[in-house]
Amino acid sequence: MFSKLFGKKDTPKTPKAPEIMGLYLGGSFQIDPLKLKLIEPSLIIESAASSHIIQAVGEVDLDSGGKILRFYTDDDAFLQVVLDGGVTENHITDVKLWYFYETKTVGTDTQWQQLLKNDISQAQYALEGNSYQRVWDAVGDVSPAVAMTEKTYEEDGDVSETDQFVMLYERELDDGNIEALLVSGEEKLVGQNFDRCLVISSGFNIEQADITING
Repeated sequence: MFSKLFGKKDTPKTPKAPEIMGLYLGGSFQIDPLKLKLIEPSLIIESAASSHIIQAVGEVDLDSGGKILRFYTDDDAFLQVVLDGGVTENHITDVKLWYFYETKTVGTDTQWQQLLKNDISQAQYALEGNSYQRVWDAVGDVSPAVAMTEKTYEEDGDVSETDQFVMLYERELDDGNIEALLVSGEEKLVGQNFDRCLVISSGFNIEQADITING
């Protein structure tokens, strides 16, 4: 009766994390163990897990109209799906499995500015004796880091945003595959202060056929 007289009060809904390819927050998937066995000796990662539980989902809207979805797992990894022009499997242009290699705290504004101006974007990036070539080159001598904002959905319903300044690198492997390197300066406002860090991740290409959805 009261709802008819005064209207029903809307209950705020918890934002729903994006889904694709059967991947969803709280679900799990498996990477073909044979693929991992064959490619891992060429990579800088070690002991990559075949089975993964999705503990968080990230979403990035690109200026080009595309979208990046990241499914963060219990193995310090994330499966990244890049889409162009839509959010169905037909719009997928790239799938990679990334592993966090290193995270460093950025303590001062001076260090942060140095990171953005010089450290993130380089013609070549050296790591563990390997040389990775910059992929996102701009016209001219300067190729600044690409700015993006990631919205992250957690299992407890929390949703947060992180500004990221990113550069992508690659190196060719002997078998014709590539190992990718993602160098990112990440900035998040916590209270009245910025929480800043440098995050380096390494990844490799995954075919949709390499993924089995467990549920």
